[in-house]
Amino acid sequence: MLQSGDLAPSFSLPDADMEIFDLASALGKQHVVLYFYPRDNTPGCTLQAADFSDHEDGFARHGCIVIGVSPDDCITHAEFRDQQGLSIRLLSDSDTEVCRLYGVWQAKEVDGVKKMYVRRSTFIIDKQGTIRHALYDVSPRGHVASVFELVKKLESHNAT
Repeated sequence: MLQSGDLAPSFSLPDADMEIFDLASALGKQHVVLYFYPRDNTPGCTLQAADFSDHEDGFARHGCIVIGVSPDDCITHAEFRDQQGLSIRLLSDSDTEVCRLYGVWQAKEVDGVKKMYVRRSTFIIDKQGTIRHALYDVSPRGHVASVFELVKKLESHNAT
């Protein structure tokens, strides 16, 4: 598992418009809230994505972009974004390579059957590419507000 102080693994993934997002392109310019979620159009994932979208301007005022990642494909992301009116960028990790890099692709046993799933997690990465906060098994409700508080502290810490 990645921890605070670790360097964020570099990656490139396509978004809902099939444009590539490269984490390295944000470094030196912006902080990144990178959150991993299981699937588009599920209640918790919709709540979380909508909440991040509703507060995107606030994150931007603190020099931060919000990026969501799930194994869903680009087309599914585009439909989800358009149906829910989302503004944040959603990346497709259909081969779960980035989920594995960040340690959020996990096995879970359900009714005696082992299944793989995305562990709902959020990483706050500073402009230098260092993970400042690694939050695992987060609950969608109220999560964005707590992440926003951490980002505000990060920006004020960097200003001193």
